[in-house]
Amino acid sequence: EVQLVESGGGLVQAGGSLRLSCAASGFTNDDYSIGWFRQAPGKEREGVSCIDSSDGTIYYADSVAGRFTISRDNAANTAYLHADSLKPEDTAVYYCNAGNSRLTVLVASWGQGTQVTVSS
Repeated sequence: EVQLVESGGGLVQAGGSLRLSCAASGFTNDDYSIGWFRQAPGKEREGVSCIDSSDGTIYYADSVAGRFTISRDNAANTAYLHADSLKPEDTAVYYCNAGNSRLTVLVASWGQGTQVTVSS
């Protein structure tokens, strides 16, 4: 069974940084593309960033480009999202998931996520 567990969220002031972790089990990290999503209160879940396993291309949502960095450690079967220059609008529950090239098909159920709260 494919499982992903998110951690690393917290309360941070605007301009601060956090590193989110996504521990994967049930598959080898580079079997699938892996990505981060977030859901703010009252909004739909949106894609934040992903690494395409087919060619290593990295994608970022326009709202986080230049501030967030996605990475993966295949040996540890873990993916990371380093979030810098956080803004109050980044406040959301952050989730990770895995799937096909552009994550249009996901292979895991959504986990609990990790809460990120950015104060102004």
